[in-house]
Formats: sequence, structure tokens, C-alpha cells
Amino acid sequence: MASSLHSLSSQQFLNAFSSPLHSDRSLSSVVYPRPRASRKLQICAAGSSYGNQFRVTTYGESHGGGVGCVIDGCPPRIPLSEADMQLDLDRRRPGQSRITTPRKETDTCKIFSGVSEGLTTGTPIHVFVPNTDQRGNDYSEMSIAYRPSHADATYDMKYGVRSVQGGGRSSARETIGRVASGAVAKKILKNFSGTEILAYVSQVHKVILPEDLVDNDALTLDQIESNIVRCPDPEYAEKMISAIDAVRVKGDSVGGVVTCIVRNCPRGLGSPVFDKLEAELAKACMSLPATKGFQFGSGFAGTFLTGSEHNDEFYIDEHGKVRTRTNRSGGIQGGISNGEIINMRIAFKPTSTISKKQSTVTREKEETELIARGRHDPCVVPRAVPMVESMVALVLVDQLMAQFAQCNLFPVNSDLQEPLLPILEPKEVLF
Repeated sequence: MASSLHSLSSQQFLNAFSSPLHSDRSLSSVVYPRPRASRKLQICAAGSSYGNQFRVTTYGESHGGGVGCVIDGCPPRIPLSEADMQLDLDRRRPGQSRITTPRKETDTCKIFSGVSEGLTTGTPIHVFVPNTDQRGNDYSEMSIAYRPSHADATYDMKYGVRSVQGGGRSSARETIGRVASGAVAKKILKNFSGTEILAYVSQVHKVILPEDLVDNDALTLDQIESNIVRCPDPEYAEKMISAIDAVRVKGDSVGGVVTCIVRNCPRGLGSPVFDKLEAELAKACMSLPATKGFQFGSGFAGTFLTGSEHNDEFYIDEHGKVRTRTNRSGGIQGGISNGEIINMRIAFKPTSTISKKQSTVTREKEETELIARGRHDPCVVPRAVPMVESMVALVLVDQLMAQFAQCNLFPVNSDLQEPLLPILEPKEVLF
């Protein structure tokens, strides 16, 4: 009886092929093993998509024909128009003040699919924004010499080719797709659970806004948008603007910190252990250009406290809900939202493209000096505010849909859980 190589001993295998007496018949007694089906142990390294249930893919480059996104998994029958996205796109767009890049773009978006008669259809939503003020010639020097601390060199190291005009995919212009899709996510969260996401500038260079000057319960979008730096405190806003102006006229740049809060976040969001809510928020926010750090709750300052000082003690509020008297946990415990205000801080480095002379090397590995041209932000944090809000919204809506699918598909344990949806009478059920 024929046997496979897996059942042959080493000596039998050698005898079958090395014996001078073997014939075609002896060879035929050896059955070659069928190659095993390859297991799906592959690295998904595309890198331009985020989310599982609510999945967003961005596309486009700084000086190409345009940029945009495709949103897959958006629930159907949600009222949606370009105007819903345009508000946040206008907050993100270049050329809005003297402390941002002077590039002039209207960033007017167009929805090409996924919406019919003003309602989402449940199919992929395609959003496109054209580039209208490209100046590719401004980047002639950068096509040869690498900008220090920019992605020019590492894109070459990874891909062996890159779009040299404007930084390609590493440009902050890529974030248009994030902000457009984030506006959709914010609308879903607001309509579903009254969730509000607000970000603001809390530091520019050495100007730091004291935390006690901002009331997270009462903070409004109007307060944030009342000045060009997007700091809710007028006095510190002026100090921040002056700090940016001081380096802008010298052709230099500074960094800063964006603080983001989430009010009325549903409890139970986050999927331990690898998809904890803070881990997803950190990944999403750190995927933004120029980010260098992420903290939530007490952050690194919490390391200076003892357990008795740091713990958030529980109590029952007037509505019978479990609450915490303090919020050093930042609204997340064990990787799961607890219903308190989520707060986080994201650090952004100084813009790497500056018009001061710097030492660098060329693509041919020759040392040289570079004075970068082009139009760039002297500080990225004022325009990063809507970007941070959008990434936080994308995380929360994706986690909300995951929570509903896993933990609210069947009746909840009413002694311990809150239903994501109110219990409807039979006559109120829509399907």
C-alpha cells in the first residue's frame, strides 16, 4: 500500500531514492505530500483604514488631484449632507488665520455615494475634496534633500519611492478624510446618546493653560472657537498667539498640546484586553501627523500619587447610578468607559518644515544644507483640534457598534447594565 512521506521513516525515504535496484514502480510507491494550505498569518500593512464595524479608509496626497475618504458600515437612514461635514472641514482648513499655513483651500467636500435623498443608505459613503492651490515647484529642493525630522527619509526607506510634492500621504492634508468621516461619527454619537466631543489647545510651546481654568461640564464649542488659537481662555489665548507669532516671523515653529474631553459617553465601551478603550484612543490619536505623546486621566502625574490618593471612590447619585467622586481615571477603568467625562491630552511636535537653514543629506547620501520653501503651519495645534475630535469620534462610534453587537444583542442584566437603547413597546418597534 502506498504511504505518504509523513509516514515513511528516514531510512525508508533514503532507500526509496538511493537504492540502485529501485524502479519506476518503487518510485511510484512514494506519494509526495500535498502542500498544506497556507494559514492566514499575514501582516495587514496597508495602513490607510481604521475601524471594524464603522470602517474608514482615507486616500489622496497633498499635491495630487484631491483627497477624501470612504466610510463603510455607517448605519442607514441617518440624515446627512455635505453641510454636516463642512463645519469641521472649515475648522481644519488651511489659510484661516495668520498663525496657520497661508495655503488657500476652500476644502469644499462632495458626497458621491452612500446618501440618497438626504439619508444614508447603509452602503459605502464616498467623500471627495479637490486640491486647488498646489505649488509643486516649492518642493524642488525637498525632492533631493530630506527635511530633518520629516517623513521624507523614512518613506524612502520603506517604499523606495515617494511623492515629493508637499509630503504626499505624510502631509496633514490627508486628515481631511478623517475629519469628514469624524463629522459623521460625531453626528451618530450625538443623536444616539447625546455624546459630545470637544477639543481645545491647552499648551503652545511654554504657555500652559492651567487645568482649573476650564470647566469640563460647562465648556462650549463657542468658547473654543472664540479665537484663532482655539484656547477657551481669552487671556491665555493671547499669550499663545504671541508665542506663535514670535517664531513665525523667524521662519521657525513650535509645538503644543491639545486636550480633548468626551461628555455623555455610554458606559461599557472598550474591549479588553487588546482593544481597551484608552488603547484604541491612543492609537487613533497617535496616528495623526506630528503627534509625540498621549495621556488620559491623571496620566504621568498619577505616578506621583499613592493608591489612596489616586483611587476614584464610588457613590450612588440621585438617579441611582454608580458614579465616582473624582475622575483621575479619566472616564475609563479597566479599558472600559464608566460614564464619567473622558479626558485626554495629545502632544504635537513643532512643525518640521521650517525656513531656517538646517544640515541634512540628499537621497544620494551626500551631506548638504536645506532651507525649506513652501507654505507650512508655524504651529499645528490650532488646526489639530478638529482632527483630534474626529479620531476620538471614530473610535467611540466603532466601539459603540461593537458593544451593541456583542453585549446588547439580547436583553441586558438590568441589575448591572444599562441598555444602550430604551425598551420599546411592541407598537413602537420600527421593524
